[in-house]
Amino acid sequence: MDEQISDQAQQGDGGTRLREYTRQEREAGMHPAIATLRSRPQTRGEENRKTAEFLRIARGRTT
Repeated sequence: MDEQISDQAQQGDGGTRLREYTRQEREAGMHPAIATLRSRPQTRGEENRKTAEFLRIARGRTT
């Protein structure tokens, strides 16, 4: 009885496709959306503190 095609080992290197994909991603550089997010000014401080206090009160905590 002959072996089925699926029983035979695959020819070639299985990592070529992954290697080419990672190379293309690396050469493409940073995605424009990521660059935009990184360039936005960071707003920290009073706004976050107010939100934390409102959430604390909404949860019923007093301290």
